[in-house]
Amino acid sequence: MPNRGPWIERQFNFDFPVTRSSELIELLRSTPGRVAEVGKLLSPAVLVRRHDDTWSIQENVGHLGDLEEIWVGRLSDYKSAAAELRPADTSNRVTHLADHNSRSIDDLISDFESKRKALVKRLEALKPQDFERTAYHRRLDVQMRLVDMLYFIAEHDDHHLDRMRWLVEQAG
Repeated sequence: MPNRGPWIERQFNFDFPVTRSSELIELLRSTPGRVAEVGKLLSPAVLVRRHDDTWSIQENVGHLGDLEEIWVGRLSDYKSAAAELRPADTSNRVTHLADHNSRSIDDLISDFESKRKALVKRLEALKPQDFERTAYHRRLDVQMRLVDMLYFIAEHDDHHLDRMRWLVEQAG
């Protein structure tokens, strides 16, 4: 199993400068391509295989697409100067009900890519000072700058990429 443990148990250190925003946007932009590298060359049987009741590669890809809505919503929270960020559904109900294994990997990647492009476009339209805006993240119990949210998203992306690579290793 990947070394990072369950996402919900992760802790974060947001002590980096706000000037990292452009680097983090670039990392977010690259995620769909990194996902495609993992998923496009595998057989359908490997893509939908679960191991120890964990999500399949396709379910992980679909989950990344599912969560773009929360990231866009939180961006709106920052832009509207909300005191607190909207919560995510930690039960992942949307992903569990979506039946991502019945879709093609190309469709899942394309869906994620188009949603991520829309998020990146919105981020690129912001002014440098916008990345300093803060709002409270209840689950983490921290004031989170917008730049911190970008890091949080990038870490979440990498968490699922690690899981997908682990599933590929398990398939041999």
